Amino acid sequence: MIKAAFFDIDGTLLSFTTHRISEGTVRAFDTLHRHGVRTFISSGRPKVLIPPMPVTFEAYITMNGALVFTTPNPNERLTLVSNPIPQEDLNAWLDFAKQHNLCTMIFTADGMMLAQPNEVGMKLRDQLEFTMPPVVTIDEMRNHTAYQIIALMPADLDAHVASLLPHCRLPRWHPAFTDIVADGNSKAVGMEALCRHFGICQADTIAFGDGANDIEMLQWAGIGIAMGNAEPAVKQHADMVTTPVDEEGIEQAVNQLFS
Repeated sequence: MIKAAFFDIDGTLLSFTTHRISEGTVRAFDTLHRHGVRTFISSGRPKVLIPPMPVTFEAYITMNGALVFTTPNPNERLTLVSNPIPQEDLNAWLDFAKQHNLCTMIFTADGMMLAQPNEVGMKLRDQLEFTMPPVVTIDEMRNHTAYQIIALMPADLDAHVASLLPHCRLPRWHPAFTDIVADGNSKAVGMEALCRHFGICQADTIAFGDGANDIEMLQWAGIGIAMGNAEPAVKQHADMVTTPVDEEGIEQAVNQLFS
């Protein structure tokens, strides 16, 4: 019996075209809640970048599992996982970014900041409809606890940067940038923590995703569902493939599971 559903945001809940949740997705959430299914966010975004939505969530896996929390009420946050990037790895990345003049962002527990903005960073902000974060210097970033780094760089630099950050991993889901998170963080780790907290069996979960950083989530879920707009490498790790986000993929899958 399905008791929990986990949702990625970009390309899954939110269309890259409309940046909105579709009417079909709202109907799908109504179906899930009518069957007693708990609904959770599972995203690379920090909470500060999760926009208001016409659907509800009981808990949040943010920054690829670096910070996981429930919201028992609107004014309360119960943290279940908190695993920031080690300072030595943060400094190593900032040194590299400064040397090569790379645009970078860091996400803290409650905010975000940007250093060395460039045209690529501004296009990314507009594509994902990010609010413009405060612009600081690279050296100012060293004074903050970072749960996730956004490294705006081509994919051919990933292996080299990974060698500089021995305590981190780079789950890339976009050609323009990669996320950088501490080793041990993943959406799957966050799912396990939430299921343990709520007393839900792994087999009783479903998850929806489209990006490379969703692969572990799709593998961990009882039923992993890839969106039709996902890359082939993501789809091959899913139990189901639904239609794309712009073709009511979430509603199509929910209707199939609860028909």
